Amino acid sequence: MLASDLAVALDPSLIMAKAGLTPDAWQAGLLRSTGKRHLLLCTRQAGKSTTTAALAVWEALYNAPALILLLSPSQRQSQELFRKVLDFYNALELPGKPEQSALRLELPNGSRIIALPGTEATIRGYSGVRLLIIDEASRVEDSLYYSIRPMLAVSGGRIIALTTPFGKRGFFHQEWQSRDGWETVKITAKQCPRISPEFLEEEKHKLGDWWFSQEYMCEFRETTDQVFAYDLIQAAMSDDVKPLFATTFGATQ
Repeated sequence: MLASDLAVALDPSLIMAKAGLTPDAWQAGLLRSTGKRHLLLCTRQAGKSTTTAALAVWEALYNAPALILLLSPSQRQSQELFRKVLDFYNALELPGKPEQSALRLELPNGSRIIALPGTEATIRGYSGVRLLIIDEASRVEDSLYYSIRPMLAVSGGRIIALTTPFGKRGFFHQEWQSRDGWETVKITAKQCPRISPEFLEEEKHKLGDWWFSQEYMCEFRETTDQVFAYDLIQAAMSDDVKPLFATTFGATQ
């Protein structure tokens, strides 16, 4: 903990001010939250990755020694999020030199921030995670999501999944529909003060309704190759219907 920055320790939203940024109300709310599970459904350019990068730095500084993992569908995306982490850390001009590589930052206080591409092979073996950030979560494979949740079992750490929609599929859509145990934030382009109405009108004309509604209005739309609508499939599900044939695993029919 930095004794000279007690105000930042008590109010994590101030870490953005240290980097010359003024957080939107929802960004400040997320940074101040003590919740363990967060879903961020936000328009492009809302500042969701910037906010989580700031939170990663705060956790590393004030809850040391902390392990923070940044996951994205690809290494390139993980690198972009990691660069934002470095921008925040460097803006603080702290004493002591951290150990740094292209995807790893280890602070003098023992905290580590590691960016990883979203594959099971790259993330298995980590434990005691203080903060787990999943960027572009709607595009992350379900198998990866289910394999990383146990990392928080002992540490009691936090998980934040952030994304724009990508069809009515995947773990993020499922969790967003149920919202069981999650704190949720939804920010459309019209709620972002940095996106002008004129730009949105142009984008709606150029992209068409399907892409515009997902990228900017945070609406889950049916995938273009989907035969049956998601709502129809859900409506067809029933626990009251008994199966025609009993299934016995391991038995020869």
